Formats: sequence, structure tokens, C-alpha cells
Amino acid sequence: MSQQKYAMQGYDEKTMAKARLNNSEVSRKVSIEICNMIRYKTTEKAKMLLEEIIDMKRAVPYKRFNRAVAHRTGIGPGRYPVKTVEEILKLVKLAEANAQNKGLSQNLIIKHMAANKGTMQWHHGRQSRRQMKSAHIEIIVCEK
Repeated sequence: MSQQKYAMQGYDEKTMAKARLNNSEVSRKVSIEICNMIRYKTTEKAKMLLEEIIDMKRAVPYKRFNRAVAHRTGIGPGRYPVKTVEEILKLVKLAEANAQNKGLSQNLIIKHMAANKGTMQWHHGRQSRRQMKSAHIEIIVCEK
């Protein structure tokens, strides 16, 4: 199996940890908005924000893909993409576990987080020729 490439250059094996979800069945556009929301935050703060979105106490601000998106109080256009948030929360926890396995401290910052287009598969049995959504999501955390 070949080594997977990450979008970030300058990865340091000793001070950083990484994790990746391949072909996750979530929307790429929603994943990009969530990644933009939690990038450069600590993992504790990111997990708190994601859990608030799952509980529908906070909305994800849509800054790029916000056409016909209803406004929420205090943030402008936003939504509650629970399925995508649950997948990204798993990824953040996985990156923390990888950092702990490497012997890094608990004070971790999300240095890099990106979502890219995954492989597109056809819906089974559909005559309208629609494809399923999927995304590759990657995260790199480093010590504070």
C-alpha cells in the first residue's frame, strides 16, 4: 500500500500527529465549512464546539457555500450538519489518540485540517444517474 500524501508541507514526526478519513460518506462542502470553523483551535475547544453543534446549541457558520442558507442568531448563514460533525469529532479524537501514542502532551492545537473530494459512486438501482457524496478529511495536530 502506498503512503498517503497530506496537503500540508513541513510535517515534523517528533512534534506532530496526524489522522485521516478516506471516502467518508459526508458532504465535501459541509466538511470544508466545519474545517474552517475549528482550524487553529485547541482539540479541547474543537471537541466542545462540535458537541454543541450535535446538541443543536450552536450552528456552523457558512462563509463559502452559503447560497440559500438561512441566517442564525449572531453568526449569519449557518446550519446544523450533525452527521458530518459526528465524523469530524471521531477524527479529532483519533488524532488525539495518535498524539498520545507518540508521547505528546495533552495541549494540542489543530495545525492543519482539510477536506478534499472523495471517490464518487453511483447510487444503487437509481435510474436518475445520481452519485453519492464522499470526502477525504485530514487533520494534523501539534503541541502548543
